[in-house]
Amino acid sequence: MEDRTAPVLLLNPPRTSTAELLAQAAARRGYEVLAHAGRAEGRRTHWYGGPLAADVLAGRLGVGLLEPADDWLTRLPAPLLRRTVRLTTLAEARSLRERAFVKPPSAKIGLLPAAVYEDGGALPAGLDGRTPVLVSGVVEFAAEYRLFVRDGEVAAGSRYAVHGRPDPAPLDRDAHAFAREVLRVAADGLPSAVCVDVGRLLDGGWAVVEANMPWFAHCYAAEPDRVLDVVIRAAGPLADVGERDLPFLRNAPVQEPRRAAIVPL
Repeated sequence: MEDRTAPVLLLNPPRTSTAELLAQAAARRGYEVLAHAGRAEGRRTHWYGGPLAADVLAGRLGVGLLEPADDWLTRLPAPLLRRTVRLTTLAEARSLRERAFVKPPSAKIGLLPAAVYEDGGALPAGLDGRTPVLVSGVVEFAAEYRLFVRDGEVAAGSRYAVHGRPDPAPLDRDAHAFAREVLRVAADGLPSAVCVDVGRLLDGGWAVVEANMPWFAHCYAAEPDRVLDVVIRAAGPLADVGERDLPFLRNAPVQEPRRAAIVPL
C-alpha cells in the first residue's frame, strides 16, 4: 500500500545518470521516487528534471524552484571573471562586430545554443529580439568544475571537463579554494541552494564560469547524497521557501529584478 506520508522525489523521464544516483540516495532516506506527477499531488514533493516540465508542474504540485538571478555573473568583480560579461537583448547582440560567447542567462530559454559566435550575424534567426542573453569575452578553460552550494558553503563538487571535453573527476583542492573565495564575495547574491561552475584558465588563473539551478545539473563525480541535500533545498515545497530565497523563485509572481549582493574583494 502506498505511503502518502513519505516525501516524494519526482523525476522527469527519461532518467539521466544523475537522476538515477539521486533516486538511489533519496530512496535510502525514505523518499518515494516517482515519475508520474499525478501520484505526487497533495504530497511533499521535490523535483529533479528539466525546466520546461518543471514550469508546467511546479504550480500544480506546490514546488518552489530556486534559480540564480540573470545578472549575477555580470555583477561579479573583474578578478573573479577575467573577462567582460554583460546582460543584454538578442537584438542588441545581433549588432556585435566581434567574436563573443553568447548564451541565455538561464534555462528559461532553450532555443539559443550557448556558443562562441564569430559576430552577431551568426546568431540564430527567428527568436524574439527581446530575448535576454549574456554576452562575454571569449576565454579558454583548461579545466572546469561544478560546485553544489548550500547556505554559502560547498556541499559537493566535481571536475566535469578538461579543455572543453567531458572528463569527470573528484574536486581538487585548488578548485575548492577558489570556490570558497567566490562564495565569500558573492554568496549573498545567490539562492541558498545553487550550482556554481568555476574554471582554471590556460594561464593558470581562475574564473567563474556561471551559476545554475541544482535541480537541472549533472553531478558528475560529486557525492550523490550531498548533491541531493542541495537539490532538496532548491526544488521543494513552496511553503518551505524562506524569506531570503523568495526573490530567487523561478515560478514567483512578477517582481522587481533580482540583484546580486557583492562584497568587495
